[in-house]
Amino acid sequence: MVSTISKQKLYPTRIDLAEEVRTKVIDLLNQSLAATLDLKTQTKQAHWNVKGTDFYQLHELFDEMAGELEEYVDMVAERVTALGGTALGTARMAACESILPEYPLDAVGGMEHVTALAERYSAYGKHVREAIDTTDDLGDADTADLYTEISRTIDKRLWFLEAHLVE
Repeated sequence: MVSTISKQKLYPTRIDLAEEVRTKVIDLLNQSLAATLDLKTQTKQAHWNVKGTDFYQLHELFDEMAGELEEYVDMVAERVTALGGTALGTARMAACESILPEYPLDAVGGMEHVTALAERYSAYGKHVREAIDTTDDLGDADTADLYTEISRTIDKRLWFLEAHLVE
């Protein structure tokens, strides 16, 4: 598939960030939007398919985590449009642009799902921390703050997942 993230038309805004800065931030936000949508659907995949003695606990945990990610999808997409861009948030766009690996369809047991999600939350958390630095360096403190809010929750959820993997 061809990348959907490209130089797009910017809509007028009175936000006092240079067009060049807004373009770079919008591209980064759209990459994050794809990854966030992908992580949310992968978390739902785990929610729907987990089995084993910890079924109920993990089923509920994964659903709660997916709900948090849905909020971040909306926050990221709205920041794109606030900056004058177009949010690229269809399932096809997310699949094409996500930084995350595909979810293992052979995962069944609770710890298999926990491991798969921990790997994906870790990669996503790294992406978000890099985005904090990038947007801060570009002078967009508001977007850096948005990423910081996301980062705190992602790190907390990674901690929850990793706690299940300790013997």
